[in-house]
Amino acid sequence: MDSSTHQQAYDRGSTIFSPDGRLYQVEYAREAVERGAPSVGVVANDCTVLAARKRVRSPLLEPTSVEKVHAVDDHLAVASAGHAADARQLVDVARRASQQHRLRYDEPIDVEMLAKRLANHVQEQTQTGGSRPYGAALLVGGLDVTGGTDRPRLFEVDPSGTPYGWNAAAIGEGTNDVRQFFEAAFDDESGRQWAIETALEGLAVTTDDDLSPETLEVRTIGSHGGGVQTLSTDRVADVLAEVGSE
Repeated sequence: MDSSTHQQAYDRGSTIFSPDGRLYQVEYAREAVERGAPSVGVVANDCTVLAARKRVRSPLLEPTSVEKVHAVDDHLAVASAGHAADARQLVDVARRASQQHRLRYDEPIDVEMLAKRLANHVQEQTQTGGSRPYGAALLVGGLDVTGGTDRPRLFEVDPSGTPYGWNAAAIGEGTNDVRQFFEAAFDDESGRQWAIETALEGLAVTTDDDLSPETLEVRTIGSHGGGVQTLSTDRVADVLAEVGSE
């Protein structure tokens, strides 16, 4: 039996392990994420920034109809990469989990807790017959507002259902290059403006073309600005001009 036939014997079911302990359907889901338009997250000392580059496939397509960064609660947002339909379903799961936590405990959900709730839901799809793994990954960013202090946090949830905490992270196309850039540029003492500029510079690493403000989506989550804020196209253009001049 050649290697391709051997693999096919184990990749027809999402719940079947190969002899070397791999779940091929989860690996295919990760590949779907890596082929998606990139999203990045950066933690500053006073906020978390989520940014995404949208893939606008036609001049007839309205860029604002392509959503990559979604508000979940007053203090939470998520950015996605991979299959948009799968990401939309996960955003709905995140919003319901956040609302249920508020109703049950009369307090906002922590960023890490929401990331783990999402990870549990995603992981269930890897061990349930008749379903498939989500072909999307999420960056969950926001503020932990309980305990009297506002602490910016950032988590990644991958298609296997594993949550990772980051100071700066990327999902989608060009992840390794963006991560190397973040490792060289990260400064945990800097604030909101630095985080926005660094996020956009990270997205610039993923393409040889100049970034267009119309194809970018940037949101900040910070206590100073009233929770989740979306940067206008003009504001994004100004930041790109500043980054370019530097």
